[in-house]
Amino acid sequence: MKILIINGANLNLLGRRQPEIYGHESFEDLLEALRARYPEHTIDHFQSNIEGELVDALQRAEGIYDGVVLNAGGYTHTSVVLRDAIAAISLPVVEVHISSILAREEFRHQSMIAPVACGTIMGFGMESYRLAVEHLVNNE
Repeated sequence: MKILIINGANLNLLGRRQPEIYGHESFEDLLEALRARYPEHTIDHFQSNIEGELVDALQRAEGIYDGVVLNAGGYTHTSVVLRDAIAAISLPVVEVHISSILAREEFRHQSMIAPVACGTIMGFGMESYRLAVEHLVNNE
């Protein structure tokens, strides 16, 4: 199985940005651990702070990957275009959040992505990514 993890705005700062919310682990460390845990699967990663590049990555994934793990960051709450891009492709997309968006500021409670994702995993720290990969692997 080929899985693409897409991270949105500011997630390039994982391990340094607000560690009290997002932890101290870098995404590179997490990606290495995921690849070691699932050696029979290909796990690629794309990150951008630019909304349109995230849309392009979703569209390019079709026909190459079997599933997508998406942490859209702040775009979760605002991006109709990401929502439309997910709805336009046939790949399963698992929405991921490191923190529980429901336990944070009220403006973070609404996800534009959740209605078109196959599921949402939140609040388990970086483990949220592993749970999303596990779902895709077990449901291929």
